[in-house]
Amino acid sequence: MNREPVPVSQADFEEIAQLIAAARQRAMQAVNTTLIDLYWQVGQTISRKIEQAQWGDGVVAQLAEHLARTQPGLRGFTTRNLFRMRQFYEAYRTDEKVAPLARQLPWTHNLIILNQSQRPEEREFYLRQAIREKWSKRELERQFRTALFERTVLNPLKVTPLVSQMHPDALNVFKDSYLVEFLDLPQGHLEADLHQGLLQQLKQFLIELGRDFCFVGSEYPLQVGGRDFALDLLLFHRGLNCLVAIELKVGRFEPEYLGKLAFYLEALDRDVKKPHEQAAIGVLLCASKDEEVVEYALSRSLSPALIAAYQTQLPDKALLQAKLHELYAQNLATDPAEGNPSS
Repeated sequence: MNREPVPVSQADFEEIAQLIAAARQRAMQAVNTTLIDLYWQVGQTISRKIEQAQWGDGVVAQLAEHLARTQPGLRGFTTRNLFRMRQFYEAYRTDEKVAPLARQLPWTHNLIILNQSQRPEEREFYLRQAIREKWSKRELERQFRTALFERTVLNPLKVTPLVSQMHPDALNVFKDSYLVEFLDLPQGHLEADLHQGLLQQLKQFLIELGRDFCFVGSEYPLQVGGRDFALDLLLFHRGLNCLVAIELKVGRFEPEYLGKLAFYLEALDRDVKKPHEQAAIGVLLCASKDEEVVEYALSRSLSPALIAAYQTQLPDKALLQAKLHELYAQNLATDPAEGNPSS
């Protein structure tokens, strides 16, 4: 007796498709780790021979020619790349904490970080961020252009005491300022322009926010009593397991904005938050803010909130680097035993 075939859908095949995708990802990671280990060993050998005066720089060019001649089809072992492998090894050989991080990123990412970082702590910062956020090569280069390291060190994130108590990991999730240069906003833009631009470039905005942010809604409706309210943007952060309310302001931060945001957070926690989720966090995204006003406003606030600035143009990286150099020099003069401060 023949049985009728059981109807299947594309979803039935998804389990096997996911197994294949996971296996391919592991294979690619294994290949990358093997290549990075090879480049490390080649760089180590070249560095040791040059340091021991067994080789001069000219020998590296001879090595490149030898490899090209004896191993046809071998790519990536030019004179320039061999010196890069030496640079790669020498940058991390004395740092047992950071060296394993470099092995988790593709070679192109490592070269970007090596070539554009000016300090060891800057290298470590971008290594950790690139691994956590899974940045593409293009996004990693953008973060260097936006001077993320300099901005993070010079302007550490300020939050209300409740954020630190309820969401200690939030200090590693949010930023003091966000770059939205991809919106191409005019100088005198309105809140509606900012809001609409963020929705149109939502993917890019979520990348700027961070990997675990998920979009929930725009002008999210909240009803309290007999009145209707609309929250500019509502997101969810998977790592923090909480809703994130974002209010947009095209002017400078004013202390009274926190009151409205606190109201929205209370409504979210009472009426929207699911039982397994943590309390919501609020973000006031303003065009500018006075740091002293921010500090005063946040110190007594009873809501988990923070104030961040958005910037519509790339910052002057040279100016930020000069300020960072001055900060390091001051710290070193204050306590010479400290050396360069950690980020």
